[in-house]
Amino acid sequence: MTFRELHQPGNPFVLANAWDIGSAKMLAGLGAKAIGTSSAAHAFTLGRPDGGKVTRDEALAHAQDLVAAVDVPVSGDFEDGFGEAPETCAETVRLSGEAGLAGICIEDTIEASDRVYDFDLAVERVRAASSAARALSEDFFFVARADGVMTGAYDIEEALRRIRAFDAAGADGLYVPIPKTMDDLKRVIDATDKPVNVLAAGRNAKHSLADYAALGAARISVGSALARATHRVIHDAGLSMLKDGDFTPLSQGISSAEVDKLLS
Repeated sequence: MTFRELHQPGNPFVLANAWDIGSAKMLAGLGAKAIGTSSAAHAFTLGRPDGGKVTRDEALAHAQDLVAAVDVPVSGDFEDGFGEAPETCAETVRLSGEAGLAGICIEDTIEASDRVYDFDLAVERVRAASSAARALSEDFFFVARADGVMTGAYDIEEALRRIRAFDAAGADGLYVPIPKTMDDLKRVIDATDKPVNVLAAGRNAKHSLADYAALGAARISVGSALARATHRVIHDAGLSMLKDGDFTPLSQGISSAEVDKLLS
């Protein structure tokens, strides 16, 4: 099944966001049908905070490493497309296709901040990226993100306005991270006939795949949530051993044999 074919409204798959070759191989070994990068999780591996100015070259090289490591499609989380101009977004799509990615998402925030591009410019950026995706020799699934609800830049009405415009501009899929309620998420899904991605993180992590399927979602990603859960283990076990001299949390780790099996 191709990456595009995985996107079935009402029958969502999990886009498992990895942060390095090892995590990508483990997730694929556990049965992930596709792997996603995570801009925040990748930044963490470089010792940078979320929004820590990962360059396009760094993001593409990282994504290309994951493509080479697994036999399932890989999709890139490429923030605002690494530049304001529509032409820059189009170039990011072209370079992503050359790197072997099956698709990417681009958001309407400015440099991973709480600021967003003006409506008209945001739509033109999506139009340029969508056109570049169609021009690639291989099928490429482009997702347009409206992030203002998550960052507080705008409300659900503006998010709906934007994803309808992004749909008309040619995006293959739409994505509004963390709407405030499940009713709002349902409105997002109902606003388009295109596949909709849902972020299962934060308060949304309490809902199940079946819950999201019932709403008509086509894809469930986890963003940096899995990486943050891993960092929680490092944080808690590190405090235990470095502050209290207690190594018992380390006894809960997965065995080397289990990891080796997944990596192979």
